Amino acid sequence: MSDLVVVVPTGTANLASIMAGIERAGAAPRLMVSAKEIRRAARVVLPGVGAFAAAMQRLDDDGVTEILAERVRAGRPTLAVCVGLQLLCESSEESPGVTGLGVLPARVTRFPDSVRVPQLGWNQIEPARRCHMLAAGHAYFANTYRLSHAPRGWRAAHADHGGSFVAALERGAVLACQFHPELSGALGAALIARWLKIARAMEAA
Repeated sequence: MSDLVVVVPTGTANLASIMAGIERAGAAPRLMVSAKEIRRAARVVLPGVGAFAAAMQRLDDDGVTEILAERVRAGRPTLAVCVGLQLLCESSEESPGVTGLGVLPARVTRFPDSVRVPQLGWNQIEPARRCHMLAAGHAYFANTYRLSHAPRGWRAAHADHGGSFVAALERGAVLACQFHPELSGALGAALIARWLKIARAMEAA
């Protein structure tokens, strides 16, 4: 059984760090070269660092927008990181008029002016009791925008920065993190490993 993980280039992501994190978890990351790979892949990672609009433009240009949305709606193993989580939403305050993947019926908004932006550094995350993958601890964030509330049907971990916000979401084999698990030490490494374990179990079923 292959441990291949297809990583979607968004044009704004720090691909080296996410691919290194996947390798440390015992899997084999490969950068996507064709949209067809997203449909066939057992495991997909949607990373992102930078602007919502630029990342969506890259997905549109590569012809993967609808394929990714279908994949997440179907619950196929997918890990979204940082802006990758935000791209799952319908829109973002950062980029008015730009449509996201629309998997999450939500709009991403900016942190209030009462706190430092971007949020850059470690923050405590607290998962809901029914979370299977997410665990409590400190994770590394680098974000100016966030999802304020968890959509129905998703289990969430929350953090606080100018008020509670969504630190991560999970549903089945789909995991979306506003923080960077690949930069979050032992907590992040264990989280990636748990996601891979669930993905492997689905592939073997």
